[in-house]
Amino acid sequence: MFLSGQGLLDDPQRPATEKSVLATVEALGFVQVDSIASIARAHDLTLAARLFRYKPEHLRRLLEDRRSLFENWTHDAAVIPTRWFTHWKHRFSAANTRIWGNAWWRSRFGRDPEVVLREVEDRVRREGPILARDFEGEGRGNEAGWWNWKPAKAALELLWRNGKLAISRRVNFQKVYDLTERVLPEHHALPPPSWEEHVAWACLGALDRLGFATPRELAAFWAAVPLSEVRAWCARAVGEGTVVEVERGVLAPPDWPTRAARLPEAPSEIRLLAPFDPLVRDRKRALSLFGFNYRFEAFVPAAKRTYGYYVLPMLEGDRLVGRMEPRLQRAARTVEVQGVWWEEGIKPTRQRRARLDDALQRLATLVGARTIVMPRR
Repeated sequence: MFLSGQGLLDDPQRPATEKSVLATVEALGFVQVDSIASIARAHDLTLAARLFRYKPEHLRRLLEDRRSLFENWTHDAAVIPTRWFTHWKHRFSAANTRIWGNAWWRSRFGRDPEVVLREVEDRVRREGPILARDFEGEGRGNEAGWWNWKPAKAALELLWRNGKLAISRRVNFQKVYDLTERVLPEHHALPPPSWEEHVAWACLGALDRLGFATPRELAAFWAAVPLSEVRAWCARAVGEGTVVEVERGVLAPPDWPTRAARLPEAPSEIRLLAPFDPLVRDRKRALSLFGFNYRFEAFVPAAKRTYGYYVLPMLEGDRLVGRMEPRLQRAARTVEVQGVWWEEGIKPTRQRRARLDDALQRLATLVGARTIVMPRR
């Protein structure tokens, strides 16, 4: 049921079109966006694991031309179906309150936060789409980097997170900000759902995608509703028969046995998953369900890494069978595999190696590489 909710029981060989890519994002709920491009962006890896013929251009057109998707925040930055935009209006209000109450954020705005915000918003209104680099000034002192945002950058991010600005497009993965009323005029004008409707939407939507879950897992899925309110909703939903408790503290849809019985077998191909793929995003859940102990080590000092900088879990059928670290040598247009590690008890049979070779070839096609270099086997 979890694999089904994550779009991993569908035929990955089906055509990849804007329509099927949008349907895949809707099925997942959202796709996390990440800036690291050691091999490919995380959002592209997530979609390519479900649609083998996916191309990044599909996602770009849905975001920038069709406006069928928009970028904002779940537990992290994400691509989200625009038809749910009004649910984010509750998040915008909460984010604004939280950021103004955060000392780190306040220190980034300088001495006159209200003045900075007003000037930044006014400039966007006058000039149209704008990047953070279009504002003069550097980071705090002589420092630079994400942790040392200049006031204008902090203001742009706050205005994005509170819904006044939206991401119009990206240039070399840098955000281009514009007024939300210009980027998504129809959805911007719509009223938000009631809080009760929003809570029910969030809880049921999370349960559909997780298959079965604890209240904590439901709350963490969108990171949109406080855990206390999710627990209260779960208690009411069990009493009303909207969900059932399948074991202590674990909830599922009432018809879960019928749903489970109708599910197809998982496709046999090996898929290379992004570190933030929804199948492994909750590390504790991945360990519980699959026995797969995964840690993202990009921010771990090299000497302390167990595997590597940007390691991709490998899903074969319904099992996480190993992990791999591929890197793209862009100048040489080569995918260079730094290492392959099979899980205990998994034998790299000839058939399994052939499936891995196929997965690598798909990855090379996705990133525009001509050759693949494997470590000695």
